[in-house]
Amino acid sequence: QVQLVESGGGLVQPGGSLRLSCAASGRIFSIGVMGWYRQAPGKQRELVATITIGGSTNYAEPVKGRFTISRDNAKNTVNLQMNSLKPEDTSVYYCNVDRARTISGWHFNSWGQGTQVTVSS
Repeated sequence: QVQLVESGGGLVQPGGSLRLSCAASGRIFSIGVMGWYRQAPGKQRELVATITIGGSTNYAEPVKGRFTISRDNAKNTVNLQMNSLKPEDTSVYYCNVDRARTISGWHFNSWGQGTQVTVSS
């Protein structure tokens, strides 16, 4: 079992910044790709950014140059620094792990509970 707990969401004015954090727990030996996704009301969940165990990153076009994803492999955490936030960034943000090797075996496609980010004046 891989548990993901997000934190750091909230209300911010346009142009402001927020930092999201996600911690994975569950007696984990290693984690593959970690990522952030978001889902706005009435829309499908979409990719925001991903990062491999080696540190290679991938960003959705709308957030390139504004968001930065990072991870700490020793702590099994992934962060998302969000700058120059826009109202259209308003969504529930979800942490994702594509695969994790734990004491009980491999676990695939694990999701956190989500954290609300609201960008509004």
